[in-house]
Amino acid sequence: MADYLVIGSGSGGAAVTRRLVDAGAEVCLIEAGPAGWDAPELADPTAWVRLAKGRYDWGHDYAPTPAVLDRVIPIPRGRVLGGSSATNAMMWYRGAPADYDSWGEGWGFADCLPAFRASEDWQGGASALRGVGGPLKISRSADPHPLALAMIAGAAEMGIPVIDDPNGPDNHGAALANLNIAGGRRWTAADGYLRPILSAPNLTLCLESRVLEVLFAGDRACGVAHLVGGQRVETMASRGVILCAGAIETPRLLTLSGIAEEAELRRLSLPCRVAARGVGQNLQDHPLLRALNFRAKRPMGPTRDNGGGAILNWKSDPALAAPDLHAFPIQNRSGVPAIIDHYRLSGDLFAMGAGLMRSYSRGYLRVMTAEPDGPLEIQPNFLADPRDLPPLMRAVRDMMDLAETPAFDDLFEGFAAPDRRLNDADLETFVRRACSTFFHTCGTARMGSDPDAVTNLRLAVHGVRGLWVADASVIPTIPTCNTHAPVTMIGERAAGFILEDS
Repeated sequence: MADYLVIGSGSGGAAVTRRLVDAGAEVCLIEAGPAGWDAPELADPTAWVRLAKGRYDWGHDYAPTPAVLDRVIPIPRGRVLGGSSATNAMMWYRGAPADYDSWGEGWGFADCLPAFRASEDWQGGASALRGVGGPLKISRSADPHPLALAMIAGAAEMGIPVIDDPNGPDNHGAALANLNIAGGRRWTAADGYLRPILSAPNLTLCLESRVLEVLFAGDRACGVAHLVGGQRVETMASRGVILCAGAIETPRLLTLSGIAEEAELRRLSLPCRVAARGVGQNLQDHPLLRALNFRAKRPMGPTRDNGGGAILNWKSDPALAAPDLHAFPIQNRSGVPAIIDHYRLSGDLFAMGAGLMRSYSRGYLRVMTAEPDGPLEIQPNFLADPRDLPPLMRAVRDMMDLAETPAFDDLFEGFAAPDRRLNDADLETFVRRACSTFFHTCGTARMGSDPDAVTNLRLAVHGVRGLWVADASVIPTIPTCNTHAPVTMIGERAAGFILEDS
């Protein structure tokens, strides 16, 4: 028995656990994966791309559609202490302040900023927008790769601003990236939030334990059933359960617990506890073109930082109020299988990933069986909305222009993928062939006060008591950034809501 059960130890789960423990609550944190503390492949900032489909990954895929030429797209999600913060690209980026103004009352950027600052230990020092002394170490490269510096200089030559900090007052421009790297090692949510409290008497950590369903006493969540050593056990909570399993596993758990659209529950032969038609809907992710490849005049040398080191935010149309495109350098060859198979990508290469941060397409997640590890249909519907295609085509042209700026004179030898300037028809095909994921799945149990919202604006699940969601599932509209920082902020704020409301 604990006061609270937290399900999942990623960006949101680690933060909410730490703040509840600090407040004196008895917390049991249940994580499906192992600890991973001593795994060199997790600690190495340059190794993250190779973690997909490995021991620390859930192994999920996005379902194919004609819009992406019927390709299956892997969607890596961390299954280890720290969740995806232990397997991601270590980008700490909050997007534009205005991104949060559409989330609902109490979620504007001014409301969220204290939680962002509380989470940060920013190398650049405290300011009105940045925090120091928080759990998460955030740094810039001490020795940026020449490719990262070329991207910043080339952007300036194209008339794009150079900014000091993409987490500052304006994110429009090119800058060195903020990275969760400290002392040459990855710094995860588990490193920052959980390691300092592992010996706390009011924390119980249950690893390699798959949660099967949430248990209820009447309309109150009172515990969970989970596997321990392959055996089903029930662990109870006196004050409630917090789902932090991520935008894929949280809607599955809600469904298996009888909280979903009625027709879906009938199809799965599951009893309906709450008819929640928004569960699994509103799935969002940023489409990423992976990637544009270029022939290099010389070898790129050893990989530095996270293999990138810089970011670029710019507008596909100058009339836009804020940037909608995002790019980053890649210090070697990069591509989805369809790109690697289609182009000759041997020899010395570098690449650039470019994606759309203000996409219109929306997808869904569907639980296919009532088995806890059964198949899921996960569909982001990339490029389903025709408004998403033109800006991505513009991104390809702009990145090819960037490679031909004087800043790249010492690096750029020629085009590799695409291997030439393309007409509109061929460029559209390239976008559809290269379209992949930014790993930013969110929105599948969104917060709000309308009938389709799954939680209220204080993250409590509608229709039951003692059940909250504190992960990327609750995001109503995806912000123009990587999701690690926003989800950490959600976890920080969730702890305050939960302590006040329970």
